Amino acid sequence: MIRKEGLGICYLVGAGPGDIGLVTLRAKECIESADVIVYDYLSNPELLRWAKPEAELIYAGKRSKDHTLTQEEICGLLIEKAEAGKVVTRLKGGDPIVFGRGGEEAERLVAAGVPFEFVPGISSIIAAPAYAGIPVTHRDCNSQLTIFTGHEDPTKEESVIDYGAIGKAPGTKVMLMGVQRLEAITKAMVDAGVSPDEPVALIRWATTGRQRTLTGTVADIVGKVASSGFKAPAIAVFGDVVGFHEKLNWFESRPLIGKRIVVTRTRKQAGSLSDGLRVLGADVFELPTIRIDPPEDLLGFARLVQDAHTYDWIVFTSPNGVESFFDVFYKIYKDARSIGGARIAAVGPGIEKKIKEYHLAVDLMPEKRFVGEGLVEAFKKEGSVENQKILWVKAERTREIVGKSLTEMGAILDEAVAYRTVKETEDVSGSRARFEREGADLITFTSSSTVDHFMDLGLPLPPDLKIASIGPITSKTVAKHGLTADITAERHDIPGLIAAVVEARDTIGVSG
Repeated sequence: MIRKEGLGICYLVGAGPGDIGLVTLRAKECIESADVIVYDYLSNPELLRWAKPEAELIYAGKRSKDHTLTQEEICGLLIEKAEAGKVVTRLKGGDPIVFGRGGEEAERLVAAGVPFEFVPGISSIIAAPAYAGIPVTHRDCNSQLTIFTGHEDPTKEESVIDYGAIGKAPGTKVMLMGVQRLEAITKAMVDAGVSPDEPVALIRWATTGRQRTLTGTVADIVGKVASSGFKAPAIAVFGDVVGFHEKLNWFESRPLIGKRIVVTRTRKQAGSLSDGLRVLGADVFELPTIRIDPPEDLLGFARLVQDAHTYDWIVFTSPNGVESFFDVFYKIYKDARSIGGARIAAVGPGIEKKIKEYHLAVDLMPEKRFVGEGLVEAFKKEGSVENQKILWVKAERTREIVGKSLTEMGAILDEAVAYRTVKETEDVSGSRARFEREGADLITFTSSSTVDHFMDLGLPLPPDLKIASIGPITSKTVAKHGLTADITAERHDIPGLIAAVVEARDTIGVSG
């Protein structure tokens, strides 16, 4: 369909099975370009961090007997926004047209004259078994795959699915959305002659840190569900391939599997910590407590950046400072060599990595203590800084140890306030509500400001919640609020924090 002038477009996008790493590049492009994003219950809310700041985010989640919007209302919403000239991205868990009602939405869009595009996604049909170590096909077992749903249109007078025939079909059978009707479905299979010993696996919250697999047989799986409290959302796999689960269970054997961990960094910066924890199997959800805003005196900061080449040293004590500095620097200059002969000092490896992104090297960094005191010690070992001009790129509010010490050492110091840390007021992913509803096993703090602003939220803390801190300064701030940092990283950067969490994993409770 040709897109008419003034008319928007709707992308019906598969958001994948849950693991943010399984989202397609095309899906990411659609999220980034969207004016409006309409997202489902099963689409990972962390995908929304790719959205434009001004994008309108609309939750249209649908759980059993709990619909935020009806299907009719969702279709009407997509049409309304597209007719207003908006680029609309409709995020649907898994694939949009595999039991996802994407076909119905596309029909309504076409009837309204709205252009649309299907963006396929990885379906839990194959992703869930794969993450449970169950190959849906295997030369030693089968070469046929049958897919069916356990949840039909509730307006139908009777089921049109012959579960008995499906059960007797050769090969692997994968059922979506049928946990609540599992007893009736397995009974229909047995009544039709399916062996009660047929292996079954149920996989809950597949591909995420909440994943859990329950195995059994057609005869006993219902009883196991009842005794274990196993609940939806889950898929069921029937067939001999279930036997591979114990041998090939690669994902659920990761060190942080089942650990529910909160990340409080800024929305933009959360990725490195979140991704590092997720790779180790953690169920991570981001609850940003701070955001980075420009300094109040942006013009004054820009003047100092412009004169950077006149300094002997430029000192960076945070990645945000690096980013703010070079954002302004490259608005003024086109060549990194315009920084002149200034040498660069950084307080730790994370800051060094950020500086390298701008194709510059760090001349001075602490060997072990990646805090202000460590940087001061490094300067003392370097030699005298008396009468040397030093530009300290810093946050509006930060500890004064670096500036005070360098001044006492005789340096001529200018402080360039690069950014302000302010309270994050938005909660686009619903993480605060999730924290209040489900709690967590561990919360991570990467700076004193994340601690202060989290405590300002006034959220109730679960009794068994553990606290992990990036370093002793942050741990002191935790103590200031009457709490204890159970884990303090020895290396005061993101890899060090992740390593400390892994080392203490046995002390962190496992959520149900």
